[in-house]
Amino acid sequence: MAKDSAMAATAPTLAASQGERRPTFRTGGLGSPTDSLNREIIRMLEKDGRVPFATIAEALGVSEGTVRNRVNWMKEFGMLRIVALADPRAINYKSDAMLGIKVAAGVTPKQVAERLGQHGEVVYILMVSGRYDLLVEVVFEDHDSFVAFLENECYARPDIASVETMAGLAMFKNQFLLRRSLP
Repeated sequence: MAKDSAMAATAPTLAASQGERRPTFRTGGLGSPTDSLNREIIRMLEKDGRVPFATIAEALGVSEGTVRNRVNWMKEFGMLRIVALADPRAINYKSDAMLGIKVAAGVTPKQVAERLGQHGEVVYILMVSGRYDLLVEVVFEDHDSFVAFLENECYARPDIASVETMAGLAMFKNQFLLRRSLP
């Protein structure tokens, strides 16, 4: 019994993206969530999410089964999602901007984020400290749709105290995903 208690006390836990605690789990020999092999697998998948496990295994000097097991384990515990992302500029969006939003008194940034997040044109929402409460990236097929969004979803809403529109002029780098640095 003491052995089980010690194991449970040292087993890592992961938090889901929404802040909920995941149940305690044992790694089963798959390393800690942040061990160097897992970090290297993630880095390779960030460059190309379709890279074969055999290619990753060869580059890292491990078996294909090790890579497959670790990827499946990281996916199962919410550490890793492999998704396809399109560059908005490459698919002919004519209007894109970053919105700096200050929420109205008595309203939480989460409430505004949830409302705006329901729109397909909103591709990124981040709660920030400083001048704004939220940074929101939007993309539109045409200028008129962008103006309509601002009028209907930002300017005419009592949950937004102010919005600053920063139109995209030139793209110098786009990672597509926020990269969390692993310890």
